[in-house]
Amino acid sequence: MKLLLFAGCFLILAVAFSGCTGTGAKPSYSVDNTGVLSVTCAPVTTTENVIFTNATYTKTKIILHTASGDVVGYLAAPEHPKAVIVYAPGAGEKIAGHEQRMVQYAKAGYAFLFVDTRGNGAETAGTPFNPQQDYNLFVKGQFPQYYLTICDLSAFRALVADRFGVPVYAVGGSNGGRYAAVAAGIDPKFAGYVGISTADWGVRESVARQGVTGDLLKFATSVEPGTYLKKISPRPVWMFHSATDPIIPFEQGKTLFNTAGEPKTFIEFNGNHGINSDVDSRLIMQWAQIYGARE
Repeated sequence: MKLLLFAGCFLILAVAFSGCTGTGAKPSYSVDNTGVLSVTCAPVTTTENVIFTNATYTKTKIILHTASGDVVGYLAAPEHPKAVIVYAPGAGEKIAGHEQRMVQYAKAGYAFLFVDTRGNGAETAGTPFNPQQDYNLFVKGQFPQYYLTICDLSAFRALVADRFGVPVYAVGGSNGGRYAAVAAGIDPKFAGYVGISTADWGVRESVARQGVTGDLLKFATSVEPGTYLKKISPRPVWMFHSATDPIIPFEQGKTLFNTAGEPKTFIEFNGNHGINSDVDSRLIMQWAQIYGARE
């Protein structure tokens, strides 16, 4: 049964960062009978280029060198951030749309790391999430790109956690919110999760509806954010969704949110789909209650 398709100066860091559930040099993964993914991510190295710096923040391009290709990220950080966002973007979302956002978060005391995820059409190679393609790799015992992306997010988490020594949150919009949810559920060192305009893919539901079991159902379950959201507790979950979202319906977002354990907060924001200034302001306000507002 085939899986249906669905809707400046460079500094080379010698330190290797290993993410997820293991520290071995050889990457591996397993999916248990309930469809829960475990990954051992290989150590990575990074190359960094400082692009811009002023009194508010420093912006740096970070290239994550992995055994399966380079992954690009952009970090905007004040000198002493209170927390760090590791942000997975939605489909086709580029760094260019986040310049003002980076300034806003930096002024509030937070670092923002934009991860150019695999296959998102910018600087990092790869293909958009393709369930059939990844399942073909899965049954061969090879690493699906989806699982590699989870390792990438965890590796960036390890890098900024080591650098700043502050909480690091997995954050994502739309498709990126799906990756971020899985990463936060698998990697307990993420301080929490923020999902924006996101929901389950619907892959597992489609497969189950066909009466398929075995490896295909295990794989389909392993990619769904709903498989992992409850595992984030007791770390906090915030989810933002617009009632007028034209891409991922509001009720699908609420359905995913309902799978999370406490503490959790669901916020209806003004807008259509994806992160915007209203989400930024509301999230900064939420975190001000935890970390205090910057004077």
